[in-house]
Amino acid sequence: MTRYTIGAAVAVRSAYPPGHVRAPFFIRGKTGTVEQVVGSFGNPEELAYGRNPEQLTLYRVRFQQADVWSGYTGPGQDTLVIDIYENWLDPAAGDHP
Repeated sequence: MTRYTIGAAVAVRSAYPPGHVRAPFFIRGKTGTVEQVVGSFGNPEELAYGRNPEQLTLYRVRFQQADVWSGYTGPGQDTLVIDIYENWLDPAAGDHP
């Protein structure tokens, strides 16, 4: 079962743990919209260390470029799509999974 549905507003955790992590630094703390539920996969942060990982849902999340990059001057409709595992996502303020 997935935690988020298509169209859900999600916030990327603003965490900075050591080690092999799968959330780009520049997207942490940003809010986007779930575009697609990709599927369930072994947690790559555990696989990197040869551990037996739990299964996590992978989401394709769309972000407005102006929300990601401070001072962005491109067209307002420009977006960025990133695949992000569920353990890095929280409901956006005022939204519920």
